[in-house]
Amino acid sequence: MVRPNSPHRGLRRIDLSRQTGCNIETIRYYETIGLMPDPPRSPKGYRIYSNEHVSRLNFVMRARALGFTLDEIRGLLALVDGGRHSCAEVRDLASQHLENVREKIRDLRRVETVLATTIGQCSGTDAPDCPVIEALSDSLA
Repeated sequence: MVRPNSPHRGLRRIDLSRQTGCNIETIRYYETIGLMPDPPRSPKGYRIYSNEHVSRLNFVMRARALGFTLDEIRGLLALVDGGRHSCAEVRDLASQHLENVREKIRDLRRVETVLATTIGQCSGTDAPDCPVIEALSDSLA
């Protein structure tokens, strides 16, 4: 952060983007949906981001990388912002997310099995009959 007497008292959005690796449009979106607080503005109207904005954006990005939905992140941030979070509440939210991840993994394993079996039945020749197309067509019927 730059000193209070300097012309720049914080980070511009481009600086926040560079420092965190987050796309500028994503930062705007997070501000629009309330995951990021509105930053104060300079006398010329430029947004001025602080180290707190950097920390919060890093939190959101790490949570997204772990597959948390925006609503789940909003719930975590509400606990943190209210200063009333407990490890048990956070654990409950994270445990629910973990169960969702495990369900997705089970679904993906089922998809993998069906695809591997169907591809294994495909001769790969120029014949017009194709087990992959048949399997996809059967599911629509």
